[in-house]
Amino acid sequence: MKHHDVIIIGAGAAGLMCAATAGYRGRDVLVLDNAKQAGRKILISGGGRCNFTNQKVEPANFICGNPHFVKSALARYRSSDFIELVERHGIEYHERDHGQLFCNDSAKDIVTMLLTECEWAGNKIQLRTEITSVTQQDNGRFTLITSNGDFSCESLVIATGGLSMPKLGATPYGYKLAEQFGLKVLPTQAGLVPFTWHAAQKIRFEPLSGIAVPSTITAADGTQFSEALLFTHRGLSGPAVLQISNYWHPGEAISINLLPGENALDKIELALKNHPKQSLRNTLSHWLPKRLVEALFDEAQLDKALNQLGHGEREVLACALNNWSIVMNGTEGYRTAEVTLGGVDTNELSSKTMQANNVAGLFFIGEVMDVSGWLGGFNFQWAWASGVAAGMAV
Repeated sequence: MKHHDVIIIGAGAAGLMCAATAGYRGRDVLVLDNAKQAGRKILISGGGRCNFTNQKVEPANFICGNPHFVKSALARYRSSDFIELVERHGIEYHERDHGQLFCNDSAKDIVTMLLTECEWAGNKIQLRTEITSVTQQDNGRFTLITSNGDFSCESLVIATGGLSMPKLGATPYGYKLAEQFGLKVLPTQAGLVPFTWHAAQKIRFEPLSGIAVPSTITAADGTQFSEALLFTHRGLSGPAVLQISNYWHPGEAISINLLPGENALDKIELALKNHPKQSLRNTLSHWLPKRLVEALFDEAQLDKALNQLGHGEREVLACALNNWSIVMNGTEGYRTAEVTLGGVDTNELSSKTMQANNVAGLFFIGEVMDVSGWLGGFNFQWAWASGVAAGMAV
């Protein structure tokens, strides 16, 4: 049985970051993963360009049962630290809306950078390895029986990710390990995920597939995001929808403002004053795509001139534009979700080291725990920060 100081299960963003950090401290590190290649989720992220962090990272950008948990790790490894690493490797990047940073060329650059760091730190990475069992001996060491040999270690780091994107090999393995060692795992659900239509909605709105409009979407709890809304043949997507999905519960309505920052009633009244004989259809089609207008409103009403609409009718129209309330059928689930909400309860872990409070030498980092970031590079920043926190402690 081969012994290592540290074994990390999972060669994703958090696992590789932890490995390099521990390796540079002189620790003998082995990374195990059942995938054929390291960093598979990184490679497809950000449309293949990897939104690797965000210029403005705050604890408020994360959802966690214990909102204070993320503060320590985020404060000790900031987005500026990761940007410095990216620049040191000569990777060119650019900033998009809301402080999001993307590679100019390819997400491969980030994976190559992490693997290079692991190589320089002296880490060993073993892929295509299935883990059969993990046990802790009386002396505190962990024993791993795998398809490619048996190993032991002092520190075991679980960086297995969540359930999102099962086609990339996502499994509940990390949660099962946590439960095996007596840690509480909070219920999981798909996060940052598109909504799906009810059958009747699908007939009505499917023809709008491909239309994107600015929007402000509000969840039942009052959480609000102002970004693009995209109609798809399956339902609603786009950044605003992905963000709000983290705060949505089945059966709840979402409120969509299709004219964000504008008062729809004032706009209608002004149009009535300036063009009283213009049809409602032509008026609304100046503000929104015509196909969307025709799907939202009754044809007979759209054919009316503005001066044929009563004040009450205009108020109802304005409300539909500024506060379109709709109850979606559900979400597309883990298949297309970018993150997994829930996971290993952070109350079971040290916020400074990511070590389990009641199991010495056992650490959890990244998406496997109950920490989920907003869209925009925040989940990667949590992977880097939690990976470094554990890497400094193992």
